[in-house]
Amino acid sequence: MRVLKFGGTSLANPERFSQAAKLIERAHLEEQVAGVLSAPAKITNHLVALSEKAALNQPTDSHFNEAIDIFYNIINGLHAENNKFDLAGTKALVDAEFAQIKDLLEEIRQAGKVSDAVKATIDCRGEKLSIAMMKAWFEARGYSVHIVDPVKQLLAKGGYLESSVEIVESTKRVDAASIAKDKVVLMAGFTAGNENGELVLLGRNGSDYSAACLAACLGASVCEIWTDVDGVYTCDPRLVPDARLLPSLSYREAMELSYFGAKVIHPRTIGPLLPKQIPCVIKNTGNSSAPGSIIDGHVKSEGLQVKGITNLDNVAMFNVSGPGMQGMVGMAARVFSAMSKAGISVILITQSSSEYSISFCVPVKSADAAKAILEQELKAHDLEPIEVAKDLSIISVVGDGMKQAKGIAARFFSALAQANISLVAIAQGSSERSISAVVAQNKAIEAVKATHQALFNNKKVVD
Repeated sequence: MRVLKFGGTSLANPERFSQAAKLIERAHLEEQVAGVLSAPAKITNHLVALSEKAALNQPTDSHFNEAIDIFYNIINGLHAENNKFDLAGTKALVDAEFAQIKDLLEEIRQAGKVSDAVKATIDCRGEKLSIAMMKAWFEARGYSVHIVDPVKQLLAKGGYLESSVEIVESTKRVDAASIAKDKVVLMAGFTAGNENGELVLLGRNGSDYSAACLAACLGASVCEIWTDVDGVYTCDPRLVPDARLLPSLSYREAMELSYFGAKVIHPRTIGPLLPKQIPCVIKNTGNSSAPGSIIDGHVKSEGLQVKGITNLDNVAMFNVSGPGMQGMVGMAARVFSAMSKAGISVILITQSSSEYSISFCVPVKSADAAKAILEQELKAHDLEPIEVAKDLSIISVVGDGMKQAKGIAARFFSALAQANISLVAIAQGSSERSISAVVAQNKAIEAVKATHQALFNNKKVVD
């Protein structure tokens, strides 16, 4: 079994949707396939805006109508390509889903707020309708389709808007042995169900994670992520035109790169694949013949000590310091327990050797909540006022080969110094797989370019 996941840009219009369908069909003729689909591009943004604007009693008609038009456009195009495609039936499904959304929006307006549970049921409709359209396409082609219902078959724990899948129990529910070998398997991404059978989401852009979870549950031979780029690059090719395509990465390298901002793969994707050593391949829907990038357990350096450079924007940095820190057992534990209780993710940590201060980074959207809970938790201690710096970015250099290499950190920091970029903080993992520097956000792109020039190019630049 192969799992193929298609993102929103790969399903954005009739041509791309049809192309994705043909890639699933071609793969199915070689080996049984499970297709995991995102919502078509722009749909989730419209759905998110619908509930948010309804809660504020603002007009929602433009988002509502534009979302329906995107679906109708795809459906009309698929029918034009194959007149056996169920045009009326598929449009009726779209109409029924949006009629439900309309009723929910009215309830939100009346309440003046939107609950997480209701928001979750609205935000995921795009994935559900992608599956309905793909099912109709395959049935028009004469195939039998097996639908994996993620709400019933993927057990997840967590909140309504961001949960994590329990692989062991989900594997029992998916029951790969019960799926007929001749059927095309389809599953909506982004969603799962909690222990009460309620619909929950796996976090924004969580369809990659959904595909990885399904691959683990099915014991798949490979998990393919089809997107709009040829694979994983040494850095964002939109920032650095001469960024190199990486033919291969280790699981650990991919996890570090995605965690620190590489957008080609969701940070949680590798987690379910690693224990079962299922390879993950990143491919381009618009260039299907390209080899892509493979992520697996085999470390291949390809002559590169550093595999990638990432920038994670919209970061806030906290500095907790004062005489009360020195010799105080458990102070770090208290700081990070407070973050954990508040559900705030800590991205990077650094501590002075004198134990006088601890610095750490969180997403800027969580900064105010983090400061409030820290001040409450630490008010009894002799500390200086908590310092918070916003508008920061984390620049990270990642590669398994860095462990044996000498001078990578020197070249990294020299590149930033030559570009006249000040460092707010630095951190290095004990694995020696990554080095990170915190810089001002308005210098992030410049920092990535300078670092890439220093680590990957031999050309000299004259300023």
